[in-house]
Amino acid sequence: MKRVIVTYEKLTTNILDLLVEKYPYGYDFDDIISFKNAKGETVKAVEVIANDTTYLVKISSQLEKKMEDYSDDDFNYDSDNFVEENFEIS
Repeated sequence: MKRVIVTYEKLTTNILDLLVEKYPYGYDFDDIISFKNAKGETVKAVEVIANDTTYLVKISSQLEKKMEDYSDDDFNYDSDNFVEENFEIS
């Protein structure tokens, strides 16, 4: 199985779907994986699996915000930003 490290800036809608599905109320301390990257730096990430790929998504405050916004019913996710939906009241 292929393992890919992803930062919040590079999240796709597919990975966001997996994150929100696996961690609908956010991730906990027990969900965090720590490892050393090629530079010897400690990286903390959460794991989601899709088909033949395991994604290790680096943890950051921006990741938490992006997950919250993505799962919020009042927003649509556009690949580069969030767009608030327009509602008409009759």
